[in-house]
Amino acid sequence: MQRLSQISYYLRESPMLAAGFIMVSIIVLFGLLGPLFVDTSLAQPLSTTPRMEPSWEHPFGTDDSGRDLLSVMVVGVPLTLRIGLLAGAVGLGLGIVLGFTSGYLGGRFDVVTRGIVDTLLTVPGLVVLVSIASTIREEISVNIMALVVASLAWMWPTRVIRSQVLSMRERAYVQMAKLNGMSTAEIIWKELFPNLLPYLAAQFANAVNWAILSSIGLEALGLGPQNDPTVGMTIYWAITFSALIRGMWWWWAIPIAFIGLIFVGLLMIAVGLDELANPKQRKAV
Repeated sequence: MQRLSQISYYLRESPMLAAGFIMVSIIVLFGLLGPLFVDTSLAQPLSTTPRMEPSWEHPFGTDDSGRDLLSVMVVGVPLTLRIGLLAGAVGLGLGIVLGFTSGYLGGRFDVVTRGIVDTLLTVPGLVVLVSIASTIREEISVNIMALVVASLAWMWPTRVIRSQVLSMRERAYVQMAKLNGMSTAEIIWKELFPNLLPYLAAQFANAVNWAILSSIGLEALGLGPQNDPTVGMTIYWAITFSALIRGMWWWWAIPIAFIGLIFVGLLMIAVGLDELANPKQRKAV
C-alpha cells in the first residue's frame, strides 16, 4: 500500500512521467488483452484475403501474404517489447555492476573499465550490431535478437552510473558508513544503490528505448527473426514488397505508429524520472 501511494505521489509530481506511463500502459495492455478479443491465428500467412484496406472486418487491413495486421500487431508488439525489456535489463545489469564497482573502487579496475567503455562508444553501434546479427542470421530468434542488442546496451549505463557514483562516494553518509565498519559491498548496495534508484529507473527506460529502436533497425534490414511477426519485421516485409510505392499505406504506417507511441512513452518516462532524481530539473522550486 505504501509503495502504491509513493508511485501515485511520483505521478502527481511529474506530469511528464504520468503521461509516459499512460502511453506505455496502453501499449502493454494492447499486447496483453489483445488475444482475448482478436484471433491471433490470422497473423499467419494466407489467413485471409490479401491487400485489403482497413475496414470494419480488418481494422488495420491485410498485407500481401494475407495476414490480418491487427492480429500481427497483437502478436508482434509483445515480442518487440520483450526484446527491449530483455536487452535493457541485461545492459543495465552489467552497467550497474561495472559502474558501481569502478566508480567506487577506482584504481586500475576503473582505468581499464573507463578505457574499454570510452573506446567502444566511439565505434558505430549499428555497424557492430549488423555484423553480429548477420553472422547468426539463420539461427536468430526473439531472445537471441535481444542478446545481440544487449551486447552494446551496457556501455552508456556504465559510463553515466560511474559518474554518479564518483560524485557520491565522498559524501558524508558514505564516510560515516566506512567509519561504522561497513564493507565495500554493503556501502554500494545499502547506501549508494538506494539513493540512485530513480536515476537507475530512468536509465532503464532509456536502455529499453534504445534496445527497441536498435532491434527495429536491424529487423528493417532483414536481420531479425524471420518467422516472428515483430513490429520491425512487419516494416521489413512492407519495404520488401514496396508497400509505399503500391499505395498500401496501412502496411507501414500502423507499425510506425506503434513505434512512435513506444518511443515517446518511454522517453517521457525517462525524462520524468530524471526530473524526480535531479532536483535541479524539477519545475517546482
